[in-house]
Amino acid sequence: QVQLAESGGGSVQAGGSLRLSCAASGLTYTPKCMGWFRQAPGQEREGVAAIYTRAGNTQLADYVKGRFRISHDNVKNTVSLQMDSLKPEDTAMYYCASSRSLVYPSLLPDEYNDWGQGTQVTVSS
Repeated sequence: QVQLAESGGGSVQAGGSLRLSCAASGLTYTPKCMGWFRQAPGQEREGVAAIYTRAGNTQLADYVKGRFRISHDNVKNTVSLQMDSLKPEDTAMYYCASSRSLVYPSLLPDEYNDWGQGTQVTVSS
């Protein structure tokens, strides 16, 4: 059974930091691309950061550039999202996703095959 298990969410004040982690298990494929997405109440899911695991190249959404960083551990098959200088508008449920076919770090949710259950991030002002 495919499982992407996110951890590290929580509540923090504006300007603070959190580190999200996602551990993949039960995958029948080696993910070519893994990403982080978020969804706030009443809004669509949006891409935050993605990494092409074979080369390590990444893509970050404009609204998190300079504040967030994505990394991948090929041995442990985990992907992490370091979030610094958090803002109240970063409040959302954050999801990890993996793709079996992407060859570039896409931020489009529809291009991913498997998803985690999400971890809540709340940033207070």
